[in-house]
Amino acid sequence: MDGFEYITYEDWGRRFFEVAVTEERVASAFGAIAGDQFEMGPMGQGPGRIARVTAKVKIREPQAIRSLGEIISFAIRIPLDIQLIVDLRLEKYRFTVDGEVALRAVARGGEGLLLILDVAKPRPSDISVHVSSKSIRGEVVRIIGGVDAEIRRFIAAHVSDQIDAPEAKKAQVIHVAEMIDEAWTGI
Repeated sequence: MDGFEYITYEDWGRRFFEVAVTEERVASAFGAIAGDQFEMGPMGQGPGRIARVTAKVKIREPQAIRSLGEIISFAIRIPLDIQLIVDLRLEKYRFTVDGEVALRAVARGGEGLLLILDVAKPRPSDISVHVSSKSIRGEVVRIIGGVDAEIRRFIAAHVSDQIDAPEAKKAQVIHVAEMIDEAWTGI
């Protein structure tokens, strides 16, 4: 056919991945999976689980940065706003937390023309938090109770559960052959 510049199947496949798996699409998919907010707790913490911890987590818009190399990978950042209450039964301490979840993902091809976004589960070290209290007592409770580390641990566990959820697993796999079958109109 005239009027077309031909490329190899390998080049076509690579270009397909680069066009199909963009920063915007990946960030949007993570926004849909993560939702807008969630609540944790109340959870017993500390010796004898005397402290009850409750958190309301608001998820802001995820950002994805793509790296093109031998593999196509993404560094994904999901900003969080957290309202945390530590109830020691005698007194309640309120904390404001700004945080961020750092995720890594790789775009892969699978047998049967699958496009797979392989997402690594976060570790607590992939969660960054900045915790502030309005009182000196609150800051003491925060430091002695290891509140920062507990927040990181709980957020990492929640995000890991979300990644394993059936709807998230389904969203991580695109059946390209099925989409072509649906779109193909023939000649």
